[in-house]
Amino acid sequence: MSDQHESSDAIRPDTLVPPPPPPPPPPANPVTGAERIETLDLLRGFAVLGILVMNIGAYAQVGAAYMNPLALGLPNTVDWIVWTTNHLLADFKFMTLFSVLFGAGIMLFATRVEARGHKPAGLHYRRMFWLWLIGMVHGYIFWWGDILVAYATCGAIVFLFRKLRPRTLVIVAVLMILGPSLLLAGFGLGLDKLPEEIGEEVRTETAAGWSPSEEAIAEETEAYRGNWLEQMPQRAKSTAESQFGAFFFVTGPRVTALMLIGMALFKLGVITGAASRRIYKLMMAVGWLVGFTLVVMGVFYNHSVSFIWNKSMLFGIQFNYWGSLFVAAGYLGMIAMWVKSGGLPALRERLGAVGRMAFTNYLMHTLVFTTVFYGHGLGLFGSVGRWQQAVLVVVMFGLQLWLSPIWLKHFRFGPMEWVWRSLTYWQRQPMRRV
Repeated sequence: MSDQHESSDAIRPDTLVPPPPPPPPPPANPVTGAERIETLDLLRGFAVLGILVMNIGAYAQVGAAYMNPLALGLPNTVDWIVWTTNHLLADFKFMTLFSVLFGAGIMLFATRVEARGHKPAGLHYRRMFWLWLIGMVHGYIFWWGDILVAYATCGAIVFLFRKLRPRTLVIVAVLMILGPSLLLAGFGLGLDKLPEEIGEEVRTETAAGWSPSEEAIAEETEAYRGNWLEQMPQRAKSTAESQFGAFFFVTGPRVTALMLIGMALFKLGVITGAASRRIYKLMMAVGWLVGFTLVVMGVFYNHSVSFIWNKSMLFGIQFNYWGSLFVAAGYLGMIAMWVKSGGLPALRERLGAVGRMAFTNYLMHTLVFTTVFYGHGLGLFGSVGRWQQAVLVVVMFGLQLWLSPIWLKHFRFGPMEWVWRSLTYWQRQPMRRV
């Protein structure tokens, strides 16, 4: 009787109900406000504003004046002070910081997509493709100094290295940064060993790029004071030189290396503000002590050789090339310490909003200042000194610190951030805040 009872109560295998399927992973949507990291937003805002300190010269003057303060002749005292200040505080430093942040952003993007149960590669490469395309339009249609194409290209490369340990990422990065430095030095030391005809031609072309003739300056100035079509040949030439020659020999290796460092700092929690106060204080102390010492030494060296191309361009640049890495590390430590201290919350909110709209604010610089300086606008190209450029930079700082928080009170993204995200996810993202 008991056997029959047990048999009747038993559940046969063919009557088992299969478990429900696991829920699908959540969509790989952009981050919400609650998911943002304040330190990263502040660093982006700080970097994108700082980049303008140097870019303003490339909007307002011939390209050679960006690196060589004597390209347009001997500056007056005030312009010398502005150039020296910009060189010490900004030149290479903010591009370095922004490149590091871009690498960290790639890691953050991939990590969050994977956390939602998706594979990040497809989204990442679609994201880089659209950034590359926007950069091509930016460079050839608006302004030759575009950096977006370089970021998209380098971003496509570094994604392949994201699984490496932080130590390995840093070692690879240092070797890559060393490459352009050795290449420039080797080029300078090897000039005298070239055959006479080839050597003379190379010296002439290189010197002309560093210190252009009056005719070349007049030609470039006339082009940018013309209408958009008249600007096009000069802009296309300068953009192509930047995207190919400069990219392969200097920009590409350095930016790729800095992105790898950004990935390492993300893995270590340094760039997200998760490290200890001691780490950030050390970054500030060592970074600024070593970095500013090198940069100041470079200023004195370049003055001592009168900024001649075969000294300043090939050897004098090395001081800032390396010093900027340390100064940027000090800036990173400073911003992280600011977040930890909790000071100046209103300014933090404004600068963080600028960082959340970094893509839009970067392109806004181009739209505003090409209109100010180029012939399709006010046509002031070549007629605004460095101190006057500095005034315009401060005005733009105030405008973006005021406008960015107002925009983000009503919208989830900046205009270009919305376009980029919608193209990346191939779905129109909600824009207005509810």
